[in-house]
Amino acid sequence: MVNLTYTTNRILPTAEELPSSDETPVDNQLQNDIPNLLLSLLASIWADRDDWYFGVDMGIYYNPDEPAIVPDGFLAMGVKHDTGERGRLSYVLWEEQNIMPIFALEVVSERYNSEYEDKLADYQALGILYYAIYNPLSGRRGRFKNRQRLEVYRLIAGKYELLPIENNRVWLPEIDLALGYEQGEHIAWQREWLYWYNASGDRYLTANERAVNAEIMAAKERQQKEKLAAYLRSIGVDPDAI
Repeated sequence: MVNLTYTTNRILPTAEELPSSDETPVDNQLQNDIPNLLLSLLASIWADRDDWYFGVDMGIYYNPDEPAIVPDGFLAMGVKHDTGERGRLSYVLWEEQNIMPIFALEVVSERYNSEYEDKLADYQALGILYYAIYNPLSGRRGRFKNRQRLEVYRLIAGKYELLPIENNRVWLPEIDLALGYEQGEHIAWQREWLYWYNASGDRYLTANERAVNAEIMAAKERQQKEKLAAYLRSIGVDPDAI
């Protein structure tokens, strides 16, 4: 269980003085790719904002006497996104005006890492408002038989409560986004991915999807212009003279 209490009448270590990695590798590709997709989407959705930070496989230091806790992904709001050329080495709570991340994400490991028990208890003790667990192994026999694909917990009176999921997504009002999942293609990989959605339930598109849509729209405009030009010529009008 995490311990948030520590003596404040001391010089607290900086991010440079704290280990920036526990040197424990993720045990599957999705633990990197899914949070990085969510980060890239936020970079587009909130392109004009500098009051948020999304960390991927980065340590959160909450007590100088305790090791960092390392979610697969986490979101903090009300902090600077741009912290200089070097950026953050870790998310050190006492260097972030004690602003706790509002959201933490875990992708269930191939080697089970107690995402539903110990990690849930840790994030609850930290006071992280939302804790999401994505489980690509859900519904299988054994430990995950009765687990949902995506479970999102909200801190209510100091305890996590599982939120209802509708149309494979959950609305997070404090973030003003919904988190959900559907089939899609990312980094040339066709599978189920986590995405952000707006209040109307529309999915935010990836950079590649936006580029493809732009190409499609440009092609349609060219076709319309060519069709119009052909019609004008058929009635004896030179489209280049208009």
